[in-house]
Amino acid sequence: MLRNFFKNKNISKKLTLRLNNTIIHKTLTYASETWILTKRDRKQMNIFERKVYRRILGPVYDNDKEHWRILTNKEIYAIVKKPTITQTVRLNRLRWFGHVPRMEENRIPKTVLNINLETTRFRGIAQNRRKNSWWRRVAGKSI
Repeated sequence: MLRNFFKNKNISKKLTLRLNNTIIHKTLTYASETWILTKRDRKQMNIFERKVYRRILGPVYDNDKEHWRILTNKEIYAIVKKPTITQTVRLNRLRWFGHVPRMEENRIPKTVLNINLETTRFRGIAQNRRKNSWWRRVAGKSI
């Protein structure tokens, strides 16, 4: 249904881009604060996003070569002027991480964040390295 809607030439590109943002982006990024994305996941999400944008924007006519061609990735992002879907997920995660420290002490996310397990150290990895790797994932250095 959405495929035909995005290809419809009677509906403006501006409106279809707005509907893409409200329908597809919001559905795709629902509860993205808790996701752990692998490199493959990020790649697949970006591919899907560009596929939708290409369907909405359609091909362009190249006057120099006198034929139709699809838009490049840079051209798509220049036209759309929005962050990529993976950047949106990263921002959602950072926004959530900003909320958790301000929560009341009895809230579950705050207790999980501040939990101190009274057990022995895990084998094979230093304890502060484990904490730093979690912070790097949240800050976006490894997502």
